[in-house]
Amino acid sequence: MKRLVALLLCAVLFACKDKKGPDVSGISAELKTLRFEQDFFALDTNDLAAAMQTLAIKYPHFLPDYREYILGLPPVTDADPQIEEAIKKFISDYRPVYDSVMQKFPETRKIEQEIVRGLKHVRYYFPDYPLPSFLITFIGPMDAYFEGSTAGYGDAIATDALAVGLQLHLGSNFSLYTSEMGQALYPAYISRKFTPETIPVNSIKNIIDDLFPDQSAEKTLIEQMVEKGKRMYLLDLLMPDTPDSLKIGYTDNQLKGCVKNEGLIWNYFLRNGLVYNNDPSIIKNYIGDSPNTPEFGEGAPGYIGLFTGWQIVKKYMAENPSLPLTELMRLDPKKLFEESKYRPR
Repeated sequence: MKRLVALLLCAVLFACKDKKGPDVSGISAELKTLRFEQDFFALDTNDLAAAMQTLAIKYPHFLPDYREYILGLPPVTDADPQIEEAIKKFISDYRPVYDSVMQKFPETRKIEQEIVRGLKHVRYYFPDYPLPSFLITFIGPMDAYFEGSTAGYGDAIATDALAVGLQLHLGSNFSLYTSEMGQALYPAYISRKFTPETIPVNSIKNIIDDLFPDQSAEKTLIEQMVEKGKRMYLLDLLMPDTPDSLKIGYTDNQLKGCVKNEGLIWNYFLRNGLVYNNDPSIIKNYIGDSPNTPEFGEGAPGYIGLFTGWQIVKKYMAENPSLPLTELMRLDPKKLFEESKYRPR
């Protein structure tokens, strides 16, 4: 019995040590969280010009971006009555959202820790990349939704900072998302991903896009799939402990279905001559978010080309494990596909 217990203990200890990914415990990555939404909604609207000047001192880089690209206001330097009124109206209209954000996110320590783990992996694999120093949380308009290379979200990358729009992370059942207006903006297949858990994933995806901007938009379906698959492969390395379903944005059942039917999905692309298709009106059915992919049934996820591209790149890298990541990202996607000999069953 003692020997059995000892063996079980060794197995447990071994399992704890046998984690995916490199040991990054000795790598330094510091991230200071700045709650911009707290400072913004605390502005003295009776003397807004002076209050905004004070805010600009604390957020010299982010405030201009916030005003212009998030609130959609003209880039002016002097006080403008119309702009002041627009800011006051936004603060008034979004006060209930702010209250919900403060209830949902009284602090962000867990999120920050998860992002820092990702940043350590970024430093490990890309030591020359200047890591952001700040995590800036904000509240923007509900339609402040940005398109990344593998998903859309309310988060962005700013000068020396990761910016997180908390208005789009209040949980899939948040009343505003499920309202008629909310569903018109973000149907359930999109708003179900508006959770706190997606913040670290979106943040690291933004860094990947910053490292390697996606320039495949005008290319064939297979090239676009592979380019996006490269990013998913990097995400695997940078966030090795994050569930695949969270990284790709599928439900658990959707991902399991794709894995189970990987060969059928690929055969569909082959039989219908889609692999080298370059018609944007056709490609959009497989690249980009949507409620489902009808060709594979109602339960199949949209953006199914993202899954296939991911598998192609994993197949290629299994055969070329020593290829540096920078060379992988620069590799011609058509060449990568052809050399992968991707033939799932």
